[in-house]
Amino acid sequence: MVSLDDVNRARRVIGDRLHRTPTLSQTTLGQMAGVSLWLKAELFQRTGSFKARGVLNKLSALGPEERARGVIGMSAGNHAAALAFGAALEGISATVVMPTSAPASKVAATRAYGAEVILHGATSVEMVDEYERLVALRGQTPVHPFADPLVMAGQGTIALEILEDVPNLEAVIVGVGGGGLIGGIAAAIKGLAPHVRVVGVEPEGAPGMTRALAAGAVVRLSSVDTIADGLAAPFVGELGLAVTLRYVDDVVLVSDAEIREAMALIMERAKLIAEPAGAAAYAALLAGRSGVRPDARVVVVVSGGNIDRARLKTLL
Repeated sequence: MVSLDDVNRARRVIGDRLHRTPTLSQTTLGQMAGVSLWLKAELFQRTGSFKARGVLNKLSALGPEERARGVIGMSAGNHAAALAFGAALEGISATVVMPTSAPASKVAATRAYGAEVILHGATSVEMVDEYERLVALRGQTPVHPFADPLVMAGQGTIALEILEDVPNLEAVIVGVGGGGLIGGIAAAIKGLAPHVRVVGVEPEGAPGMTRALAAGAVVRLSSVDTIADGLAAPFVGELGLAVTLRYVDDVVLVSDAEIREAMALIMERAKLIAEPAGAAAYAALLAGRSGVRPDARVVVVVSGGNIDRARLKTLL
């Protein structure tokens, strides 16, 4: 289990190597959803998403032999770029397995940071199989995008900033992919302010956490189908499930159409270009599924903004 102490330790480890991202008040978007709203703008983090937080916390804990072997990860894009960035910062070689459907801009960014990119499979389902094969074959040190307590604790540092920036907070709404982001945030929130409601949001086409909660165990999806590639993990980690069961108040689903609408509104009203995964949390709030009371003080985590211009044009 990840604790508040783990998150505080991660904050010290990360130090000033990453940005403290802004928590922006948003009157119009809040009025549309019937709440007092702030956006935690993680799309302004280095590499364009929250992922660098967990990566740096993990890499800082590696021993000399683990560093010498190099690191390997898997990702549809944001963890890939973060791992490549973090490895370059730490002087470690990195390999990342990505699906062939990964956005071209995310593949290019990962390579630009110096990582080896292996494209395999049309979706994250096939990507996972290749990643697991290469971990066994190559002996590189795995840096999992979500099923790792150090990665999860790093993501939880977002919650510390939110609580410092928004007095009398009542709810935080977070997108759910593999469970690392919401796990870290929920552990920190409930450790400091247990009354604050924590809500996870999944796309209907990748309901890994929803099915795991229903089954009481990790469920591996046979397929995923959503525009939110950053939330398209084919399963959630056991740790993410355990933390969600303990700390998260609810997990809800949104459609791709609702995510598109949220993206457009965030762009028009907040002047932020959120990728689909980054807009999913607001989509749930706008659809009235978050379970928060009217006029509540709510933070929505805009988790990333890495999207190709051509794809953005198509989606909007």
